[in-house]
Amino acid sequence: MISQEFLHQANYYIGLNLPRVVSCVNMLSEEEVWHKPNANSNSIGNLILHLCGNMTQYILSGLGGKPDERQREAEFSASGGLNKEELLARITEVVIQVQQVISQIDEATLLKKRIVQGFEMTGVGIIIHVVEHFSYHTGQIAFWTKLLTNEDLGFYKGMNLNAKNEV
Repeated sequence: MISQEFLHQANYYIGLNLPRVVSCVNMLSEEEVWHKPNANSNSIGNLILHLCGNMTQYILSGLGGKPDERQREAEFSASGGLNKEELLARITEVVIQVQQVISQIDEATLLKKRIVQGFEMTGVGIIIHVVEHFSYHTGQIAFWTKLLTNEDLGFYKGMNLNAKNEV
């Protein structure tokens, strides 16, 4: 069934990003995790809090029925308060809960329209948003980590990315 494949792929890609975030954070010092390059940018710590807030609002509340208690501005105004271990524990727990909710969704839930963060979306739209949003900010975290460390992150180590498509 296509809906089950969609849910499987969504969980796969959400799960793909978590170890990348963990790897990046583990390469950095506590200070680097909270460093902002300028007043109009976010630290990696802010991005992790933001990802937790977004996934909680969209999936755990929007699809899972939890109350929407998000305080979005606090995600960006934080300048510390959680260390690397606490940030990683928080995002790991949110991802686990998100994947559990996604794995239990039925087709009616995928098609039902609802209002999340002021936007009218179906369950499909909510899941697509969360997958792409997590990927987008994971890319920012990876880029910022590369700038700070001048290291290859090794996300595709051992893979032949020049392989041609099989038809």
